[in-house]
Amino acid sequence: MDAAHWLLGKVFTSKRNQLVTPCGQLSLDPLGPEWDCPLGSKDLDGEEGPWRGGSGLPPISCFPGSWYQDVGLDCKGSPEGAEARAWTAYYYSLLQSCLQQAGLPETQDRSQVPHTGCPGAEVTLCILGSPSTFLSVLLEGGVQSPGNMLLCLSPAWLTKVPAPGQLGEAALLVSKAVSFHPGGLTFLDDFVPPRRATYFLAGLGLGPGRGREAAELARNLTCPTGASAELARLLEDRLLMRQLLSQQGQVAIPATLAFTYKPPGLLRGGDASPGLRLVELSGKEGQETLVKEEVGAFLHSEALGDALQVVVKLSGWRWRGRQALSLHPRVELGAVVDTVLALLEKLEEEESVLVEAMCPPAQLPFPGSPSPSPEMAVRICAVVCRTQGDRPLLSKLHLVESDPNHFASQLVQTFIHFDVTEHRRDEENARLLAELVRARGLQLDGCFSYWDDCLVLTALLCQELGLPCSPPAAMWLAKQKSRTQLHLSRRHGPPWPAPSLHAVACCPLESEADVERAVHQVPLPGVMKLEFGAGAVGVRLVEDAPQCHEHFSRIARDLQGEADHPGIGLGWGNAMLLMEFVEGTEHDVDLVVFGGRLLAAFVSDNGPTRLPGFTETAACMPTGLAPEQEAQMVQAAFRCCLGCGLLDGVFNVELKLTGAGPRLIEINPRMGGFYLRDWILELYGVDLLLAAAMVACGLQPALPTHPHARGHLVGIMCLVSEHLQALSSTASRETLQALHDQGLLRLNLLEEALVPGEYEEPYCSVACAGSSPAEARLRLLGLCQGLGIDGPNYPVAHFLSHFK
Repeated sequence: MDAAHWLLGKVFTSKRNQLVTPCGQLSLDPLGPEWDCPLGSKDLDGEEGPWRGGSGLPPISCFPGSWYQDVGLDCKGSPEGAEARAWTAYYYSLLQSCLQQAGLPETQDRSQVPHTGCPGAEVTLCILGSPSTFLSVLLEGGVQSPGNMLLCLSPAWLTKVPAPGQLGEAALLVSKAVSFHPGGLTFLDDFVPPRRATYFLAGLGLGPGRGREAAELARNLTCPTGASAELARLLEDRLLMRQLLSQQGQVAIPATLAFTYKPPGLLRGGDASPGLRLVELSGKEGQETLVKEEVGAFLHSEALGDALQVVVKLSGWRWRGRQALSLHPRVELGAVVDTVLALLEKLEEEESVLVEAMCPPAQLPFPGSPSPSPEMAVRICAVVCRTQGDRPLLSKLHLVESDPNHFASQLVQTFIHFDVTEHRRDEENARLLAELVRARGLQLDGCFSYWDDCLVLTALLCQELGLPCSPPAAMWLAKQKSRTQLHLSRRHGPPWPAPSLHAVACCPLESEADVERAVHQVPLPGVMKLEFGAGAVGVRLVEDAPQCHEHFSRIARDLQGEADHPGIGLGWGNAMLLMEFVEGTEHDVDLVVFGGRLLAAFVSDNGPTRLPGFTETAACMPTGLAPEQEAQMVQAAFRCCLGCGLLDGVFNVELKLTGAGPRLIEINPRMGGFYLRDWILELYGVDLLLAAAMVACGLQPALPTHPHARGHLVGIMCLVSEHLQALSSTASRETLQALHDQGLLRLNLLEEALVPGEYEEPYCSVACAGSSPAEARLRLLGLCQGLGIDGPNYPVAHFLSHFK
């Protein structure tokens, strides 16, 4: 499955198949006198700055605020001339002014100590352009991908090098940048060796100067880019954009009169646009009579409605980002005509002079202020990911599924129907699937699964196709529960603490003779479970040898194959194991591991189960453990994964915290099930499915090292065997969904049908949020009492008692 990812809105991508998702910038700029610039002044005659294709020294501007000036803006090995250095300093000052006006701290210069990083492993989102234009994107990127959102203030801070094995394509290396972090913190950093850009966005203009350098840097890169010179030429032509929006998008535009000189092909001919009159000029001189007639007719036309003022300004890519315009009362025909004639002298081919209605700006209310709100202008800019050929790209999703009528078969790029239910043939199936992938010409960047039964098959397929993944042997080791415990029990270190400290005594069971032997090897009471099971189906506390034999016989009779209970691992067979029962509180630890390094961990607490069964009853996140105990659990889970060889992926580890420390229940070599993905996304803003897809593509997810929860969630499981009456009336699916939609509870539906059975899994999870565990717990208890979920046979208060 190809994968793609974005955080900012959202643009982390796979290497070949890329995601296009708009990232919106909203700018609310004060509409003040400086917008009314005299059109014959030096403002338009002078240079326009490097990002707009001009040259010369930057304007002498007095940015509000003060900051340290003696910072290391020079890039070692790539010296700049005096003019280029002046522009770099200008944009650094602009950045500091923007930060101070936003109430954010000054940039800290740490370029004297270069950052080494992990070349090729990190995500590097690079923006080359004006800080004021991209500040909102940069700040949000610093929150979602700390240290990986980089602003380059000069093209000299970037280098293009040929991409190995990719003829005609180049990699973009970042030697120096301003990095953005949570809280608006920024640092001026040098990178040795340089960081390789995984996404590049440049503020582009055409013509000489830095705009041309930026355009050249963006051309033919291996990484996705957000702009190109050719695209900028189209997007920055106001007249062309208005015509396209009006004709094709039926978007209302200001009433506009346009005088255009040798217009581009897209503007010639075509249907008339409502509210837009286009006048093609044969030349720039001798147009007085035509201009006067057209302007007079426009000022008296109904198209202007009740507008009292008109705006005169230039349109074309050269005038990109200019705020120079002239405002005139609608009744001043002579002034408008004179202004238009003055601007005609400045036109080049494919440029225009616009006369348009002045639209009243939005009056935004300011709470507590009796005075009228300041006038505001709104600018919205969309940034998308595109190919080198300037075409938007979508991430291609390919699905392998046993069910030919699976609902997702119509939602993906490629659907491969393949029976993968017999997992004792996984090696053969992996070879066949690899042949199918090659025969269809699919170019994949990664392959992953979140379904227990398919994890080993996925690893084998990745091995066949040369894709990133933990080794098949590691997945097999984690999949078979007794092998996991026995393997870790022999891992005495280094490193320390050794995984053997967390292993629990166990014995595999395939026959009655194995059961007899196991009761003499494993301390009783013990726990019997399926070797490859899931969802706690068939898990039971056994007190003595007769109970062991009885439960083994029952499972051997009732759960023989996949058809007896789909989705719990019976495609691997119905072998069992007996393991020691350890006392303690139960916890889940969900880990994101990349290259053997722990990127993030999320710990949740489980309530007491209904012995002798072990079906989950209640849960709480974040954990209520003390920080040192939480750290113990995270390290135990991480060490157990490493001990099994699980080096890349998202893993769910179930442990108990005992008087002797953490003890392992089992490792699920996929992301946590039930509600865990949704809860972690809600509380921490981290999507485990997205992280798994990125790791599968060999991309390191940008995750908070020490995640901080935004609140607390406490949940209870509903079972058909206990709640059939409530789930059919007071707590029906429709009722629960309505409460979920109102924000009164959080519903995770886990089963479709209300079918009771001896070997059941939870029907749904119902949770409540709160600013503290106590608040969430009390809300949930009251809700369960009102809905009929709480009862003598299902005491919710008892199940939540661990979370006090």
